Amino acid sequence: MATIVLSAVGTVLGGPIGGAIGGLIGNAFDNEVLFKPKGRQGARLADLQVQTSSYGTQVPALFGTMRVAGTVIWATDLQETSSRSGGGKGRPSVTSYSYSASIAVALSSRPVRAIRRIWADGNLLRGVAGDFKTEVGAFRVHPGDEGQPPDPLIASAQGIGATPAHRGMAYVVFEDLALADYGNRIPSLTFEVEADDGAVSLDRIASDLSAGRLAGPAQISVGGFAASGADMREAVMPLVSAYGLGLRSGAEGLALVDTAAAAGTIADEALAQRVNGRAIDAVEHSGGSADGVPVALSLRYHDAARDYQAGVQRVTRPGAGRAESGIDLPAVLDPDAARALASERLRAAWAGRARMTARCDWRALGLAAGDVVAVDQASGLWRIEEREWEATAVRLALRRLPGGGGAPPAGAGSGAIVRPVDAPHGPTTLMLADLPRITDGVANAPLIVAAASGGAGWRSAALFVTGTSGEAVPIGRSAGRAVMGVADTALSGGSAQLVDRRQSVSVTLLAEDMMLPSADEAALDQGRNLALLGRELIQFETAERTGAATYRLTGLRRGLRGTDWAMADHGAGERFLLIEEGRLVEPLSMQGADAEAGSVLRLSAVGIGDVAQAEATLTISGEALLPLAPVHMRARRDGAGGWAIAWTRRSRDGWRWLSGTDVPIAEESESYAVQVMDGTVLVRAQDRTSPGWTYTADMIAADGMAGRSVTICVRQRGTYALGRAASLPLIL
Repeated sequence: MATIVLSAVGTVLGGPIGGAIGGLIGNAFDNEVLFKPKGRQGARLADLQVQTSSYGTQVPALFGTMRVAGTVIWATDLQETSSRSGGGKGRPSVTSYSYSASIAVALSSRPVRAIRRIWADGNLLRGVAGDFKTEVGAFRVHPGDEGQPPDPLIASAQGIGATPAHRGMAYVVFEDLALADYGNRIPSLTFEVEADDGAVSLDRIASDLSAGRLAGPAQISVGGFAASGADMREAVMPLVSAYGLGLRSGAEGLALVDTAAAAGTIADEALAQRVNGRAIDAVEHSGGSADGVPVALSLRYHDAARDYQAGVQRVTRPGAGRAESGIDLPAVLDPDAARALASERLRAAWAGRARMTARCDWRALGLAAGDVVAVDQASGLWRIEEREWEATAVRLALRRLPGGGGAPPAGAGSGAIVRPVDAPHGPTTLMLADLPRITDGVANAPLIVAAASGGAGWRSAALFVTGTSGEAVPIGRSAGRAVMGVADTALSGGSAQLVDRRQSVSVTLLAEDMMLPSADEAALDQGRNLALLGRELIQFETAERTGAATYRLTGLRRGLRGTDWAMADHGAGERFLLIEEGRLVEPLSMQGADAEAGSVLRLSAVGIGDVAQAEATLTISGEALLPLAPVHMRARRDGAGGWAIAWTRRSRDGWRWLSGTDVPIAEESESYAVQVMDGTVLVRAQDRTSPGWTYTADMIAADGMAGRSVTICVRQRGTYALGRAASLPLIL
């Protein structure tokens, strides 16, 4: 029988190990199908997608490029870090906690070239450029060579003498991986491992797995393959099943072969006519039932177009039947190749119903079990499954192989996939702003906000306040990615009472994926499209995209929230920030400090992957505390040689005009500082408690200003600060 013959051949070629391989393969032929499965076979796709940490879990040998979950081989307990913020001016302090962990994950029992993308709970943790989307202290790759040293972090925790180097095994180590994005637990990780440069032939795979004792078809290659199992047979079994490989032994050794061409022909003259003097039928045909062939076959594989996740190609055959079967192939294929492979296996199952027994003369000893042959008395190609010396003839058991052609049409798809955005983090841009109150109510402290942003992959940054001593104190993290940029044109002055439809301003945003929407009147009334341009707050009706990251803004509301004083102070290159409360933080409140007018705030931000910190400095003016400048200043002669000056007050608690009533004072009392200015020289100062004052003839004479040009300046005195001045030129 074939078992005896192949065992002997294996022993001759490879010693006891080769004999074990030969006996194993021969036994497979005795079971009528090469490498017929016996129980669980090799790696299943699910094994490569679920991370484990069980002791004794097998680590696959990776070829080409694969996506695997790996096995956690070492981990620390969760490390807790607490930070305290707030607590200034009677505000309660807030203590927040963050968690991190350090872990080591084994990926391949064969050396690898590189680790590319990494996913955590299905979300991208590391991009194709090597940038991390979540904060990590350090990341190291141990490629699995025979000279790699123990990992320093593990050695520091376990002791250098108790830390294995894991030579021959590729693994990675994360130091202080932040867990806030994953519910403060270690996420399920998957890795894109590049074990070889480019596709790998089946010959390379078979040779590596058998230490050079088994060859394979060099013309067949896969983008990647994960080999595992109890022995070499289980490791290569998925490839044998999927590609319908046969095994051939010869002077060169053992080799897996495909069915592309016949190794020989069984001619009519080679058939035995008599055995031991008795006439025989040299060829006997038999066939299996059609019901024994599945009506559909599904091939499960790894699809590079799906980020190396599992893909499925399903083919069917016409005719009766209900059974379906499937093949798990832990290899990387394109959809067309996978569909063609599934179709070929279904055709092989259909053609393989036909069997033949041929009794030949001694010339058949030149053919080996596993060879593909042509037979003069039968069409098609046939594989030799058994070869036995029987009496004075050589008995060959053959199974028919599918004929050429019949491949499915190209165009198989990979299916839809929700792919996480893999965009670069980019350098962090930081902006500080001293804003008036942008919501209803009265402020009792300056509103100092910080906005940070970066490239399309930017998420947040760590914030630090630098004190007078130069020490940088961490205060927490920024909010999400703010929409910001710079103005390309200088906006001229305008009116805070009218919608400016004549002018426009062009802005270039920080990144091309940032967007500015248009808004109707109702949306604007609810606060949409509020933006800081320089130091003026504006709203815009229409945002017209004019370039990759450039917008033209029209339908402008100017000088909002009392910033009309800044309307005439614009220039190209000034900063632009879309005001969205959820994307702003108050750094001084986070620090638990109070903002004092005139003090200087120095803030820095460091995002993931930043090589240099972003810095911003702001001298605090306390815009939220300043009373607004009065409006509608007017003067009339009082009939006695003097001038009656009047004005209308505004309020920092009166952004909306409700019922036509006066806006609230919003200060402890109503008080105004009136000044008469001769150029830059103060001529007279007067305090008032109502919105009016008379510059009498006696005052004018005493000041020596009769017939002179002066400027009347009026400021409202607030609870915390003196407001900006409203001015009225006057010739006395």
